[in-house]
Order: sequence, then structure tokens, then C-alpha cells
Amino acid sequence: MLINVLTAIYILVCIALIVTVLMQSGRSASLGVIEGGAQSLFGKKKGLDEKLSRATTYLAIVFMLFTIVLTILR
Repeated sequence: MLINVLTAIYILVCIALIVTVLMQSGRSASLGVIEGGAQSLFGKKKGLDEKLSRATTYLAIVFMLFTIVLTILR
């Protein structure tokens, strides 16, 4: 029963991780002549990209933890 619940949560985390990765803009999406160099030099992110990056990081950590836990329980 516990493994089934954890597996269902794991699948939801996997789907959320895929969605957040696909929603992020690519590195070359906003590269201009002047702003591209400064943006890649300073790593400047704004608004939605910053939130998606943070969400991707947290979801990746949760994904790895669930993978380890489900491997141990099986």
C-alpha cells in the first residue's frame, strides 16, 4: 500500500519535472548582441525563468530522493 502511494507521488513529481524543464526558455532564446554577453556573464534571470529554475531544482532533488527510497523499499 505504501509503495503504491509513493509510486503515484513519484509519477506526479516526474511529470511536474518534465513540465518545468520544457517551460524554461533556452539559453539562446534571448541572446542579443549586447544583452546576451552581459546576461551570460552575470547569470541574470528575471521573473518566470527564475521561478522555473528554482522549481526545477527542488523537483530534481525530490525526484532523486523518491528514486532512492523506492529502490530501497523494493
